[in-house]
Amino acid sequence: MSTTGRRGDDIEPTFGGGGDEPYASALRSDGMLILRADDRPDDVEEFDVGRWSAAADEVDLALFSDVDGPVIDLGCGPGRMLVAARSLGLPALGVDLSAEAVRVARQSGMDVLLGSVFDAVPDEGHWDTAFLIDGNIGIGGDPARLLARSREIVREGGSVIVETNPDHGADRRFFATVTDHDGRSSARFPWAATGQGPLADYATAAGFRVHSAWATGTRSFTRLVSR
Repeated sequence: MSTTGRRGDDIEPTFGGGGDEPYASALRSDGMLILRADDRPDDVEEFDVGRWSAAADEVDLALFSDVDGPVIDLGCGPGRMLVAARSLGLPALGVDLSAEAVRVARQSGMDVLLGSVFDAVPDEGHWDTAFLIDGNIGIGGDPARLLARSREIVREGGSVIVETNPDHGADRRFFATVTDHDGRSSARFPWAATGQGPLADYATAAGFRVHSAWATGTRSFTRLVSR
């Protein structure tokens, strides 16, 4: 997960950043985080940071099934997908604005940039596959803008693998805060929830076609291919 988003020259807090920095604390303890939207305070979503810090599971590894070139993980968090890519012999780079997440990933020997997905990245326009998983389609609260940026990062014919909201029709942009079970709270940040249906429309506008969409257990994914 990325902890800040960028709009022009302004940096805005996003998932778990600012305030008491609950995301950084959860990374140190493999804790749980709770996302609460301003407009739906009783409708919360829990995130298991311990899963992000653990080894990639079977669902994660299946995302590499058609990947044979360099991978960039946008909002890579502590880097489990980078570790998985390395185990498969794939060059990989992570990008994240959480200093704690970057520290953890680098401890595993991963190549990670401390920065925004909206900043310039190495080899821009030449990456074979970009990942936007673990809710990262929500970064910045603007899926259309995030997908347009992703199109700039991958090569022509390259892929973006997006983990979508389990609700096929979800299409919400909102402000939220993240808290942990010890009462730490982040700053308020923009976020988005996007299902497979609306994602297809955003993807078309950004220069992608939908290659495939599927669900495994409670997780759902879409593979986009740039045109």
